[in-house]
Amino acid sequence: MNKVNPARRNGGQTFGRRRANPALRPVRHRRRSGSLIEIALGLLIVVLLAYIAQARGLVDLSSLIQPRPATTATTPLAQGTTIFRSFVLCPRSGGTCVIDGDTIRIDGQSIRIADIDTPEIRSHQCAEELALGQRATDRMLELVNAGPFTLEMWDHRDEDRYGRKLRVLKRDGQSLGMILVAEGLARPWGGARQPWC
Repeated sequence: MNKVNPARRNGGQTFGRRRANPALRPVRHRRRSGSLIEIALGLLIVVLLAYIAQARGLVDLSSLIQPRPATTATTPLAQGTTIFRSFVLCPRSGGTCVIDGDTIRIDGQSIRIADIDTPEIRSHQCAEELALGQRATDRMLELVNAGPFTLEMWDHRDEDRYGRKLRVLKRDGQSLGMILVAEGLARPWGGARQPWC
C-alpha cells in the first residue's frame, strides 16, 4: 500500500494549515531570567531600603551592621552591669533602642531612667512639650551611644507599675539623666509627673 502525501495529492497545495516560510518567522529571543544586572539591582534596592528603615528607626539592624560585645554580667540588668551597645530610636518593640528621653530598651526589656522625668513625645499636651521631648530623646540617643555606661539600681524599687526596670544610667560616675537636667531637657524625678505645658 502506498501512502500518499496529501500535499502532493492536491498539486502541492495544502488545505487548512499553511506551511510557514522559515525565513518569515519572527525571531524569538529567549530572555534570560535572573540576569546578573537584575540580581545586583535587586540587592541594591534591598540594602537601600534597609538603610532608610534603620535611619528612620523603623528597624534595629545594629547587631548585623556593627556587632558589639554583650553585657558583661550574667543578669543583663543587674546592679553595675556595663552596657556597650549600638542604640537606635525604637521602631515598635524588642531590640536595643531609645524610646524617649527617660526610657530605653535593652534586648527587649524596657528600662525607665529612674532619676529624671522628660517631656512626653507620644502623649504630649502641647507642641512645646513634643519639641522638647524630641530633643531629649535625641540627646539620650547620643549619650547612650557615646560609650559604655553602667546600670545602677534605684533607691526605691526595682520595677514600675508598667513592668519597666528602674535604673540610673552612669558613665564615669555621672548620671546620664542628670546631663539632660543640666541641659534643660529634663527635670529630676520627684515621684510624680509634672506638666510641661
